[in-house]
Amino acid sequence: MPRKGARRAAGGPSVGRRAGRTLRGVRRGAQPKVVALGGGMGLSASLTALRRITGDLTAVVTVADDGGSSGRLRDELGVLPPGDLRKALAALCGDDEWGRTWSEVIQHRFQSEGELHDHAVGNLLIVALWEQLGDHVGALDLVGKLLGAHGRVLPMSAVPLALEASVLGHDPALPEELSRVRGQASVALTPGEVREVMLVPSDPPAVPEAVAAVLDADWVVLGPGSWFSSVIPHLLVPELLDALVSTKARRVLSLNLAPQPGETDGFSPQRHVEVLVQHAPKLTFDVVLADRAAVPDGESLSQAAAERLGAEVVLAPVAANAGSGPGAGSARHDPELLAAAYDRVFRMHGRIGPWR
Repeated sequence: MPRKGARRAAGGPSVGRRAGRTLRGVRRGAQPKVVALGGGMGLSASLTALRRITGDLTAVVTVADDGGSSGRLRDELGVLPPGDLRKALAALCGDDEWGRTWSEVIQHRFQSEGELHDHAVGNLLIVALWEQLGDHVGALDLVGKLLGAHGRVLPMSAVPLALEASVLGHDPALPEELSRVRGQASVALTPGEVREVMLVPSDPPAVPEAVAAVLDADWVVLGPGSWFSSVIPHLLVPELLDALVSTKARRVLSLNLAPQPGETDGFSPQRHVEVLVQHAPKLTFDVVLADRAAVPDGESLSQAAAERLGAEVVLAPVAANAGSGPGAGSARHDPELLAAAYDRVFRMHGRIGPWR
């Protein structure tokens, strides 16, 4: 059982970047098997960091998106929403010219006055291969091979899912009333306080390869990402939750840099822990990783993590400087700093194994 308390990861940004530069050269033999679960930009941040420290990496991705290009393809063709899968594949592309080029190509969106407007190239490629092969996993593996992806991408379920939320005060005129909100896009932006999320259907089958990856992993990383619409849905797939509970892997819960407007407005880091426990009370973690600047009350988070998850808190500088370019002012992870934090966690909290 890990020590119940907060451990602060040493080293500022210069140390993190220096560590990040050296991580790519380690473990030329056996490497830690890492499975990262989530969706959207949070999972992309985690994958971009993790591919710097291991070559044995699997992403398990939510499939409840119903907005934008993914939602249109889902409605028109009855397929899984490909958008979060595409983002994960892009994050696994290398930093060489091939990887950068293909990452930009699959993320490219058409701009037109016609039906192709705002469709992402990668979404169309993935769906085309699904139709050609009739195999979700095989098609994603083929796309990954084309991109030279540094890891594998799997959907958490082969069934298109809908997300529903119980929201307090969804109607501002009725602040004490619980309402049901349906659809991932709606839940992500809902007014009021999300109290609980559910999947429709309520017991979707997990993709067998995703379950096998979790059971075979050395480390499982959950988060960061949209807490109710990208992170918690993994815990609502019964077979996947059973695997997460029973795996011998060490588990890391990676917290967000800031509350998300709408979905987790006003949530403290410890509130994020509490709602996760509410949805999966049997799931424990070894480490809760958070950016030290995003945790105003480290003692309260340490107490919540220890009591509710059996976990130790590791605080490390993982946020990028705001800067002045595109996206300035929005919180995002620095891939080198996050990689250094993950590597430190894996080395300090990992069991002695063939990959060490």
